[in-house]
Formats: sequence, structure tokens, C-alpha cells
Amino acid sequence: MATEVRTAPITITDRALAEVKNILAEKNVPAEYGLRIGVQGGGCSGMSYLLGFDKPKESDEVYQLDGVTLVMDKKHGMYVMGMEVDFQDGLNARGFVFNNPQAKSTCGCGSSFSA
Repeated sequence: MATEVRTAPITITDRALAEVKNILAEKNVPAEYGLRIGVQGGGCSGMSYLLGFDKPKESDEVYQLDGVTLVMDKKHGMYVMGMEVDFQDGLNARGFVFNNPQAKSTCGCGSSFSA
């Protein structure tokens, strides 16, 4: 079973949390699913961010952030430590934004980075 830990290695802004809660309600995401945040190989800079809803797995750590369950593979922690997830809803851009102090470089799309 996934380990329960109190302090998440990332922060999620109030705007992003509100959007996640809206998606959970609108899409009727099952209660056993949490918001998975992590990284995967690929993208223009070598790694890209992973954001979606998923069931916790054996290798995951589980956090609670203001009523939202956050799920993250233990191996991804070093890539996202200190990261802030925000949500923009402006005329030029709409979507989740990743502000990652671990990223050595990022690409123009904002969803790819190198560490």
C-alpha cells in the first residue's frame, strides 16, 4: 500500500487547487483516484511533466492538500522538489503551469524541462 506522508514536496496554488476540484466534480472522478504529479521522458527538453488522475500504486507516496489527494511516484521527488503548480486562465493562455526550481532549462511550451 502507498505510504501516507504529511508534507508534500510541491505546492499547488489556490487557483490550481480550485481547478482540480472543479475537474474532479465535473468529470465524476472516482473517490479512490488522486491527482498524479510526476515526470516522464520526452518533450523538447528531455523530460515532461505528468498531471492526471490515477489510483495510488505500491511505489507511490500519497499526500493530502486541502481536500485533494496528491499521488506521486517516490522516484519523481528529486525532479519536482520545491515545484509550484499554478493555473492560468487568461486571454493568451489557459492551463496548468509548472514553476520548477530543479529545472536547469525549459522549453517554450512550459511543459518540458531538463534537470
